[in-house]
Amino acid sequence: MPHLEAVPSAPLRADVWNVSNTHCLAQYQLLAEAEPDLLVRVLNLFALQFLTPQQVNVQRLDDLLSVDIVIGGLSWHRAQVIAEKLRNLISVCSVNLQNADIAWDAPSQATG
Repeated sequence: MPHLEAVPSAPLRADVWNVSNTHCLAQYQLLAEAEPDLLVRVLNLFALQFLTPQQVNVQRLDDLLSVDIVIGGLSWHRAQVIAEKLRNLISVCSVNLQNADIAWDAPSQATG
C-alpha cells in the first residue's frame, strides 16, 4: 500500500467579493429597446445584490431608452460582473461602465 503524501495546496486566490475590497462609484450607461418591463429587469439586477442606486436617469428616444445609473458600495470587479449581466438582458443594445470616482476627479485635477 502506498504511503500517504501531503497534497500541496494551491495558492490562495484573491477574494474579489470580499467587502473589505476598495469600493467605487460606478456609472452605467445603457441603450435599450423601449420595452415596458426593461427598467424593472435592469434595476432588479442591483436589488438582487442588495444595492440601491444613488441616481437613475431615463430618457426615451423614439424606440430606445437611454438609462444612466450611478451606484456606489461595490468593488470594480462586482461592477463589471453586473455590467455583463446587463449586457445579457433581452432588449439591451449596449452597456458602458465607467468608474465615476475617476471621471469626476479628472476635471478637478485639470483645473487645479
